[in-house]
Amino acid sequence: MSEKIMIEEKQLTPKGIETREKLLKAAEEIFGTKGFYETSIVNISQEAKVAQGTFYNYFPSKKDIYDELIRNYSRDLRLAIKEGMTDASTYEEAQRKGFYSFFTWVKNHPNLYSIVQQAVVVDRDLYKWYYGKLANGFLKSLSEGMESGEFKVLDQETVAYCLMSIGQFLGMRWVYWERSDVPDEAFESAMSLIFDGLKN
Repeated sequence: MSEKIMIEEKQLTPKGIETREKLLKAAEEIFGTKGFYETSIVNISQEAKVAQGTFYNYFPSKKDIYDELIRNYSRDLRLAIKEGMTDASTYEEAQRKGFYSFFTWVKNHPNLYSIVQQAVVVDRDLYKWYYGKLANGFLKSLSEGMESGEFKVLDQETVAYCLMSIGQFLGMRWVYWERSDVPDEAFESAMSLIFDGLKN
């Protein structure tokens, strides 16, 4: 999140913060169902039950609120994964907990897939930034696991993006399409595939 946005949030009254959150929640719903290009500021304002002019008190444009949704997704998802990995006794356990945390978070934010994938055409640089931030989290954990000798020494960026793709598509297959948890058998198959390849 930019410094400008953080400063603006600090200057808002409690009612202003509440209104801003209502607009973000409304935008998440509308972008997730209608798509960026079919969504209007009127749609978002109506969903949030605020006057259209109120929207501009918080966001200069439709693109600005979309960008903030992506940044919020990135920040909140990475925080949930980091917290989920806390207290793991091995790097394998940390990765397992991280995947569980990802699937849980996605289940509670079903519009994530739709909104993030739209960034491919809405803002390619934002799309790359989003996945780059996720990859950096994997890189840190993988680097430590390799240095400890628990994991094989492999190209870390390649492994990070492979792990991201496994989480992405397992989540899409069951959490997003089926609105269900990833089955235990599917989860364990994925973990076996990952750690049979990673562990020394």
